[in-house]
Amino acid sequence: MQVCARRAGEYEVLTVDLPGHGESPALPTRPTVTALTDAVAADLDALGRPRVHLLGNSLGARIALELARRGRALSVVAIAPSGLNLPPERAYQGFVMASTRTLMRAIRPMIYPLARCRAGRVPLLMTLRARPWEASEAEARAMRPGFADARQFWATLWWGVLTDVPTGLGEIDCPVVLAQGTADWISGGQAPRFLLAVPGSRFRPLLGAGHAPQSDVPATIVGLVHEATGRRTER
Repeated sequence: MQVCARRAGEYEVLTVDLPGHGESPALPTRPTVTALTDAVAADLDALGRPRVHLLGNSLGARIALELARRGRALSVVAIAPSGLNLPPERAYQGFVMASTRTLMRAIRPMIYPLARCRAGRVPLLMTLRARPWEASEAEARAMRPGFADARQFWATLWWGVLTDVPTGLGEIDCPVVLAQGTADWISGGQAPRFLLAVPGSRFRPLLGAGHAPQSDVPATIVGLVHEATGRRTER
């Protein structure tokens, strides 16, 4: 939310609810990265946007890289992209995400009340943020549609994250900035591994930030967007 607010004055910002999350209907097929990317690409087609600058986090970063592989990106900022973790790391990531989902389902009626105060945001965002108490109420409230109410959560976790193996990353020809929080204890050091697979990509550590660092280091993330978009002018 803080990142979108900071970028809104300089960019036209399009935000995405992946299929089965938020207000988006679930896919009729397995929510693999390919299928999820097809859905996002179809939305871009409907908006008349053949190529755009992309900012994504976790699975969203993986989808951004897949869009870039298809030639749909002018630039990419990929924060903690999924896909290049080892089997033990995948099992651990699956456990953390599944536990978060289970907790959010259990306390669903309390999510909005807890989101109203700084102390209440800690149990809601402690797996995703390094400093969850600094998150906004809107970010904490998003745990309900994102985790507690997500209709295709389990299928997306399995097909989109835990069994995904990226291919064709060497075909990406736009500027790519990779980033990962130094306090990300969900996906560890996945992002730097993409350096070897994505030509010309650059890595930037996000000091003191968690897995989803939007409220941990919003100014730094906006700076990464400037770095990526400044290397190519949108046509």
